[in-house]
Amino acid sequence: MAPSPLLSDAGDTGSLNYTVLVPYNESIPTGGDSLKNNLNIHYESGDLAWLLVSTALVLLMIPGVGFFYSGLARRKSALSLIWVSMMATGVTSFQWFFWGYSLSFSHSAGKFIGDLTNIGFRQVLAAPSVGSGRIPDLLFAVYQGMFAAITVALAVGAVAERGRMLPCVIFMFVWSTIIYDAIACWTWNPAGWVATMGGLDFAGGTPVHIASGSAALAYSLMLGKRRGHGTHELNFRPHNVTQIIIGTVFLWVGWFGFNAGSALSASMRAVMAAVNTNLAASVGGVTWCLLDYRLEKKWSAVGFCSGVVAGLVAITPGSGYVPAWSAVVYGVVAGSACNYATKLKFALGIDDALDIFAVHAVGGFVGNLLTGLFAADYIAHLDGFSVIDGGWLNHNWIQLAKQLADSVSGFAYSFGGSCLILFIMNLIPGLSLRASEEAEVIGMDDAEIGEFAVSICHLHLQNAVAYSIQYDYVELTRDVLNGDPFDEEASKYSADRGSPIEPHEKAFSSTDDGSKARP
Repeated sequence: MAPSPLLSDAGDTGSLNYTVLVPYNESIPTGGDSLKNNLNIHYESGDLAWLLVSTALVLLMIPGVGFFYSGLARRKSALSLIWVSMMATGVTSFQWFFWGYSLSFSHSAGKFIGDLTNIGFRQVLAAPSVGSGRIPDLLFAVYQGMFAAITVALAVGAVAERGRMLPCVIFMFVWSTIIYDAIACWTWNPAGWVATMGGLDFAGGTPVHIASGSAALAYSLMLGKRRGHGTHELNFRPHNVTQIIIGTVFLWVGWFGFNAGSALSASMRAVMAAVNTNLAASVGGVTWCLLDYRLEKKWSAVGFCSGVVAGLVAITPGSGYVPAWSAVVYGVVAGSACNYATKLKFALGIDDALDIFAVHAVGGFVGNLLTGLFAADYIAHLDGFSVIDGGWLNHNWIQLAKQLADSVSGFAYSFGGSCLILFIMNLIPGLSLRASEEAEVIGMDDAEIGEFAVSICHLHLQNAVAYSIQYDYVELTRDVLNGDPFDEEASKYSADRGSPIEPHEKAFSSTDDGSKARP
């Protein structure tokens, strides 16, 4: 290779305007004294910049979750799902600062959970992180904090249309401490048992997706079924497909920071993770859409968006380990498996209103197992330093068993632990999980938030008299008839005992002149 013209003209590197990268050799826990030394000389500015951008991209995913969930629900509870997603960011960010980061990524952690050495970000500054020596502790902490926040946001979507907000907020803090921090530690901290075993999870198949999906299943189980479950009362379409599409766009874009950022460097490995992310999402969306068309002969936008998310979930654990061609397999298998998994809630008898278990838990399982098949040593080494044994592509047959052990343990711990947390909370006065049936009838937005996701009034003029329709209450008119008594002795929440209120819908009747008149 010919020498660089720039170096030839300069004569020596000392005349070039750049900072020499100095190997880290400090003994101070914070990484050094910033008043005496330049603490930036140990790190590549490109790596730092990419992780900062990735942090912002992962944060963008959280309102994406809120919009996606909100669009799937009925209008009368739409805002509450955006609210819990955003509240998850606030609560989890504080928890992460307070002790979550220390419990997950302290340098002196054990096999299952860390200690409180770094409580309140104590001594978290410029020393190399446990995630990668190319990234300082503080940057790794804020980046991983976004992972914790979105995991909680995914899980608490299970409160849809019947869960109270206060217990949900308490659950966020407790669950992230007991469940998420432990799984993150044993998966990603080099001292964790999955990491030492050789499990491969690039960006969160178990800590994020299996953990959140199983927690959502537990929350749905402990809440019980929505009122009218099993009857035509819950046979409704998503109230706002545009919101679902917007949420999917936020997630799709943000997932580049989620997966490619997990390379913890601006490297070819990050590029490969980005390629895999986009390809799996695209194929997953097309697969789900085709499966829905086979049954209904309709090209469902909701189906495409669901498939995109399924593909993104599945490729998460393998994005930085597998070659690009395998991302097509991830998309097809995840789109199919998650589509069929939406039927599992009926077999289990659990009202998982937003199919969080089907997409995230099942998708996480699919991704973890496929990583055991397709992980390749040369892909991991694209960053220049990571060394793995690979999966079946490298004839490392035991890797699939390791992936299965990681997946099953994460599911069991999250589901069982979540059920126990929720059971105990429900016994505490003031922390009952479920809203009253009256609150469920009028909607969580009105009962718990006092505000609405949509507040559009249309004025109609008829015989010089103006009246308005508040679209926030369209779903309410499906549930409540004028003058109907509210029978407290009738069924609670499901078709097993019959619905106390017939789900008639007020309809506008046509007058002789074709205009609309209220009944």
